[in-house]
Amino acid sequence: MSYLLDTNACIQALNNQNSFVAQRIIRIPTECIYLCTIVCMELYYGAYKSRRTQENLNHLADFFRQFSILPFDQESSRITGYIRTGLEVAGMPIGLYDLQIAAIALSNDLILITHNTREFSRVHNLKYEDWE
Repeated sequence: MSYLLDTNACIQALNNQNSFVAQRIIRIPTECIYLCTIVCMELYYGAYKSRRTQENLNHLADFFRQFSILPFDQESSRITGYIRTGLEVAGMPIGLYDLQIAAIALSNDLILITHNTREFSRVHNLKYEDWE
């Protein structure tokens, strides 16, 4: 099995090396864990907003080096448009970044690791787990 880390899972791992999320990540081969460009953008945003910008940017660089980072590509774009339309028609929209992350997980057949199960449960066929 391979996994895509959502932003909240990354934050847990970055902020607390003893967290359950961090411990799970350590036990899984790094070639089975992925990040995506959307998650990286959200983490960069948090670092630039923080009081310890440079320290947090350095910490992110170390964290990012551990994993392959998947892009938001054409197939992910198509899936995002499809899911977004369906959820809007059903009156159950979710945030655009979450849609993009879900689409990357779906297009790469990955299990999304997230604490945001309420949002992601709306995405049909998305496999996800909460490690918190």
